Amino acid sequence: MALLNIAAPAVTNSDRSPRLFAPGYLAVCVLVTSLFFLWGIPNNLNDILIRQFLKSFPITRLQAGLVQSAFYMGYFLLALPSALYMRRLGYKAGFVTGLLLFGGGTFLFWPAALVGRYGFFLFALFVMASGLAFLETASNTFIALSGPAESAERRLNLSQAFNPLGSITGAFIGTRFILSGVELSTDKVASLKRLGQYEAYLRSETLRVVAPYLVLGGLAFLLTILIARARFPVFASDAGTSQGTNFARLLRNKHLVFAMIAQFFYVGAQVGTWSYLIQYVQEFTGANEKTGGYLLTGTLVMFGVGRFSSAAIMRFVRPARLMALYCGINIVMLGAAILHPGWIGVWLIFLTSFFMSLMYPTIFALGLHGLGSDSKVGGSLLVMAIVGGAVLTPLMGVIADAALSIRYAYCVPLAGYLVIGGYALLGQRGQ
Repeated sequence: MALLNIAAPAVTNSDRSPRLFAPGYLAVCVLVTSLFFLWGIPNNLNDILIRQFLKSFPITRLQAGLVQSAFYMGYFLLALPSALYMRRLGYKAGFVTGLLLFGGGTFLFWPAALVGRYGFFLFALFVMASGLAFLETASNTFIALSGPAESAERRLNLSQAFNPLGSITGAFIGTRFILSGVELSTDKVASLKRLGQYEAYLRSETLRVVAPYLVLGGLAFLLTILIARARFPVFASDAGTSQGTNFARLLRNKHLVFAMIAQFFYVGAQVGTWSYLIQYVQEFTGANEKTGGYLLTGTLVMFGVGRFSSAAIMRFVRPARLMALYCGINIVMLGAAILHPGWIGVWLIFLTSFFMSLMYPTIFALGLHGLGSDSKVGGSLLVMAIVGGAVLTPLMGVIADAALSIRYAYCVPLAGYLVIGGYALLGQRGQ
């Protein structure tokens, strides 16, 4: 347990070390980086849940999209309180509280399945996400501040690169253990109803979600113990944090405000792209849900490759410029996928994950520049912008239902990349 016995020096503004992490911070940052992996798992289990709940409950695509709404509303409502909580009690308290909330939410899946109510599942997802609001606010800000400001984007991209490894794990677990591969025809449904067996089928499909979430909750409680035993450093910028935060000053910071807007559209684009990929595959290729699930897993692999490669490329290319280039590429590929649906469209959407991968940590780090003691609260505002996933994902469902095709829903993430590209080109001049 030597890893946990850490007393690191404070980071000061005068630290001009070329190191990616400040001396003495590497071990504790490894522990915090494990949390990026953890929350990647439920983020992409949500994409599987949308498909599974469409089978288990009599709901529309819009109602299925509420899985993401419940999840990201937890982030939105708890992000700012988590920052204020950590200003008083520190990063460790934020990590421990977040893990306890998250683990508790996963265990609510068991009674939700037994009751068989869709709304109960949405509540469990909200509790989980409330814990993740603590973890994301703390982790992103902690990593961004754990070394020289000049390397904050690279450092955060490197830690965030472990998040898609969790996403890949979540998508694979969901495809393997939640999706049964049983897709009933209208005639088969009618037959099961006549035999009085349809309710039993729905119950069996609902219960498939329980075991993966119980295991995930157990992992969260194990990490709670490790975090509780760790010794965390105190940043120089935390001095005087007992003073109130000047929200008016924060909201006058144009880089922070532009970053919040860009983050809103980025999370909406990311979540929406993955949430409806399985349905796009099924509609335009005739492939089954299992094939769609494995393609979702594959696109998350591309996301992970993009994160690691972006962290390396940023040694030579300014982060904002690289982000603008990647936005342009995704705009072209999504436009082609909308106009020419089919296997070509599937692979183009598949590849967008590589190019979107650098956006969240890059926007986050750029938005924190120069915030000093306001970094926790500024970081929480950037986490609140995750609500874009709650707003834009159901919007994609509305568009798909109205147009009777999922392809037109992808106009929403395309518009998101236009906004992010504009932020990279115009909002970050001189960065």
